[in-house]
Amino acid sequence: MSEIFSSVVLGIVQGATEFIPISSSGHLLLFHNVFGFRVEQDLFFDVALHVGTLLALLVYFRSDVYNLLRAWFTTLFTPRRFQDPQSRLAWFILLGTIPAALVGYFFEDIIDLYFRSSWVVVLMLILIGICFLLFDRDAKKMIALDVLTPKSAFFIGVAQALALIPGTSRSGITIIAARVAGLDRKAAARFSFLLSLPIVAGAGLKKAFDSDILSLQSGQFLALVVGVCVSAAVGLLAIRFLMKFLEKYSLRVFAYYRLALAAFIIIILLV
Repeated sequence: MSEIFSSVVLGIVQGATEFIPISSSGHLLLFHNVFGFRVEQDLFFDVALHVGTLLALLVYFRSDVYNLLRAWFTTLFTPRRFQDPQSRLAWFILLGTIPAALVGYFFEDIIDLYFRSSWVVVLMLILIGICFLLFDRDAKKMIALDVLTPKSAFFIGVAQALALIPGTSRSGITIIAARVAGLDRKAAARFSFLLSLPIVAGAGLKKAFDSDILSLQSGQFLALVVGVCVSAAVGLLAIRFLMKFLEKYSLRVFAYYRLALAAFIIIILLV
């Protein structure tokens, strides 16, 4: 029962903090190392969490995903359709995926060795929180998503690559990068979530190949299913919340939360 309970708690934490820009790794650090919430097969559970968050994205953006895939395949046979906003957006998402895919493929072991520490999480919580305060302000001119440029899409993709460092928050840093590129908050959040789809799917597949899911016992498999369902349900609610929230409010409140969380972790580490 404790395994199932841990799956529920960690699924809630992952589903909420993967999309709300307060750092999933920072919260999982707390719940793993401080509060003692763990599952027996951590690698398998990582797969479950990725599947859950991917499902949340696919459900919320199902219309976007269908239209983007159709538009992308159309451009393969009708190149002139590239001028269509949906076709351009589909290619921009692929363009923005390249930096994180390359960094993850070639430097994952280095990141795991040198950057997966509590102090790195604390540092990134603070730095990205400060970025929220500095860059998420109303600009005189805000562009819509359909006039995004290849240069801006690649810039946002580079920012997404930095999210491989624990404590950064993929949604947070890509939304801020999109804001710097000139997108309004809602468009920035939409592009951020769509941009995360290939990376979340790729990470989940890689972890699935690295694991041996057939070796799981029935109780462990049940814990994984629970983790998938909980992270997907909570993740869907988190996406809906953030998309509505950013229509009226800035990321400032999340900046203050990140700074408070960093302070709390520092106290725990020093005591």
